[in-house]
Amino acid sequence: MAGATTFKYEIVDAGGKLRKGTIDSVNQDAAAAALKAQGNFVVSLKPANVMERDLEIHIGRAVKPRELSIFCRQFQSILNAGVTVIEALGMLGEQTENKAFQKAILNVRDAVQKGETLSNAMAAYPKIFPNIMLHMVAAGEASGSLDVAFDRIGRQFEKDAHLAGLVGKSMIYPIVLIVVIIAVVAIMMIKIVPTFTATFSQVGAELPAITRAVMGVSDFLVGSWYYFLGGIAVFILLLREVKKTEWGALFFGRLSLRLPLFGSLTIKSASANLARTLSTLMAAGISLMESVKLVQRIVKNAVVQQALKQAEKDVTEGRTLSASLEDTDVFPPMVYHMIRIGEETGNLESMLDKISDYYEEEVEMATQSLMAALEPLLIVMMALIVVPILLAIMTPMFSLYNSL
Repeated sequence: MAGATTFKYEIVDAGGKLRKGTIDSVNQDAAAAALKAQGNFVVSLKPANVMERDLEIHIGRAVKPRELSIFCRQFQSILNAGVTVIEALGMLGEQTENKAFQKAILNVRDAVQKGETLSNAMAAYPKIFPNIMLHMVAAGEASGSLDVAFDRIGRQFEKDAHLAGLVGKSMIYPIVLIVVIIAVVAIMMIKIVPTFTATFSQVGAELPAITRAVMGVSDFLVGSWYYFLGGIAVFILLLREVKKTEWGALFFGRLSLRLPLFGSLTIKSASANLARTLSTLMAAGISLMESVKLVQRIVKNAVVQQALKQAEKDVTEGRTLSASLEDTDVFPPMVYHMIRIGEETGNLESMLDKISDYYEEEVEMATQSLMAALEPLLIVMMALIVVPILLAIMTPMFSLYNSL
């Protein structure tokens, strides 16, 4: 095509699949019209040789649920005060400290000024604004209740941030203790054990098996530590690649659900997330089938995702959500029993709120129980590692003293 420009695009096709590619057109508007004419939703469209926008968006820290919650709450308050959407975006963009978030907000404002809807303008920044937010905003625009949509999604992000913060704070002590264990063992094996090894070699006495084993490990770490660290790095990289495969994701998903202590926390967290997100989306007028599809993108466990995919298919075929979730054998009985009551009484949203409240409390208690159990377990693990090293050092020393 003479005078045509190549544009890179990201679209969501009619089947709901995210696709990337290029298209030749005389200008950006014509390229967008051609893509929309095929039934696609345009997420991003830009000249193929322009990279600045991506750099602006992805440099810097990610936007956290707490920041999104504050943004939604402030947006709602400003809209209720009678300020226009464009002015509200300008005010929020100027006061946002996260540079990537600030740039996205101001670019969204510019797009809205040019006549784009707020949801479509936000959709150009999928790394900043999550799918659930885009759908809630679109529903709010369609119903004329944008402030209500921001209120609901703000509460959603608040609860997400609360649970994430709870788990994060609870993990500080175990992580610090693990780092201390690694540091103590490294110092003993690299600095202390070699000192005693030289002494024992000079004496020439027969050493116990445990001492010879510890000395062998120490010699390897001192002489070939780079192989050891390289092996760990390779193992971690392989593990990450395996987790990206469908088989690996399902394997580790099942493992996380079956692990003692951790399994209960994982499924309770998934139950709270499912119920809370479904309630939020359905309250905005989004269909049950579309809501279930959106929840799949939020949960991280592959087994739970697979269960929700089956639930989406079953709901499409006319089955109830409660019956489908029961058949998956993933969620606790209370989840599908309470959903069934909500379906039978026509009060599903309210019942989902009750489920989310219950399981959020369960997540807090499960997290506290997990941390209470992890502390002594880590101390025992430290003893199991350090005590053999001490025995390896002390046993030949006592033998030497006795012979003297």
